[in-house]
Amino acid sequence: MERVSSDERRLIEHIDGPAMLRSVERWVAVNSGTRNLPGLARMAGLLADAFAVLPGELTLVDPAPVDAVEPDGRVRAIDHGRHLLLRVRPQAACRMLFTGHMDTVYGVDHPFQEARYREPGVLNGPGAADMKGGLAVLLAALGAIERGGPTADFGYDVVINSDEETGSFASAALIEAHAAGKVAAFTYEPALPDGTLAGARGGTGNFSLTVTGRSAHAGRNPEEGRNAVVAAADLALRLAAEGGPGLAVNPARIDGGGPNNVVPDHAVLRVNFRPKAAADIARADAAIDRIIAGVAEARDVAISRHGSFNRPPKPIDAAAVKLFALVQATGSDLGIPIQWRDTGGVCDGNNIAAQGVAVIDTMGVRGGAIHSPDEYMIVDSLAERAALSAVAISRIARKGGL
Repeated sequence: MERVSSDERRLIEHIDGPAMLRSVERWVAVNSGTRNLPGLARMAGLLADAFAVLPGELTLVDPAPVDAVEPDGRVRAIDHGRHLLLRVRPQAACRMLFTGHMDTVYGVDHPFQEARYREPGVLNGPGAADMKGGLAVLLAALGAIERGGPTADFGYDVVINSDEETGSFASAALIEAHAAGKVAAFTYEPALPDGTLAGARGGTGNFSLTVTGRSAHAGRNPEEGRNAVVAAADLALRLAAEGGPGLAVNPARIDGGGPNNVVPDHAVLRVNFRPKAAADIARADAAIDRIIAGVAEARDVAISRHGSFNRPPKPIDAAAVKLFALVQATGSDLGIPIQWRDTGGVCDGNNIAAQGVAVIDTMGVRGGAIHSPDEYMIVDSLAERAALSAVAISRIARKGGL
């Protein structure tokens, strides 16, 4: 670490890896699946206590309203947990945004509920990598900055949401509002096991298309019916045909139907789109409307559309290149090799980049097998990644930006 300054060395000395691990073990023991509201409330309380060591104003923010389409086609409100917001020195000239999520993909009834050591130094646990380990990295890095970093004219916002794993519908507006005007942002999704970071990301959109047909007896007068399941299948085939370079289309599920002797009058098609660029979103959006109109006319059914492109594509622009270069140079000075590569996954980094803010969204721990019972975190990466963040943040703060 010969290229690390004495001030930066002192920053690193404030990072306590064993204490970070104890926090992760405590947090992983709490089931905070996105739909487990009591678990999320408990997790929010633990995080509020932990992040209270930092200065500034900490609040738990109510989620924005979110609707979803039920299998029977009815639209109903879905409840979410509160989000944590911390604002530190909001009047500072140089300000960053730091984001993470407290929710996991493991529901209250999921069999994966407890942590264990797969081998020495490798913790297998629900949310260990994605991203309770990342939250520990974020807290330790900011703690080091507050104890020994340049803070006179440096401030930041921290947003830890409760619904990232289901698309951040209840928190996207909060994240976007606090991204405004920031010089850069870090999000604490996990890096790959070898430390590789995510570069460019495609976008995503999820839609529920509700088909209303007309029921009839399947044997006596089927011609008087309008088969909603057939119309939904027609929608799926036509939409799938729109896929190609720049746009993946995945018709994922059809809800509907009933007894074999009844022409079904109701169906819901669930479909996911993965556009690589903004132009692909526009093309997909137009295709959805065109195909809905075509199927509605051809099948004599009514079709309603629900959903949105909730994650814009995240390209690597000039500002992002500068931020990656800064983090890569910081890693080199710390003896941590840093590379990045494009990925098809999405996260809150997509929404931050859409606000014109350079973001690296995999500043969390090294780990793997996320979203599965084999999810694991490499324990040594807790202190390693906290040091990487702390020194990178310090360099941005001292420069007043990128």
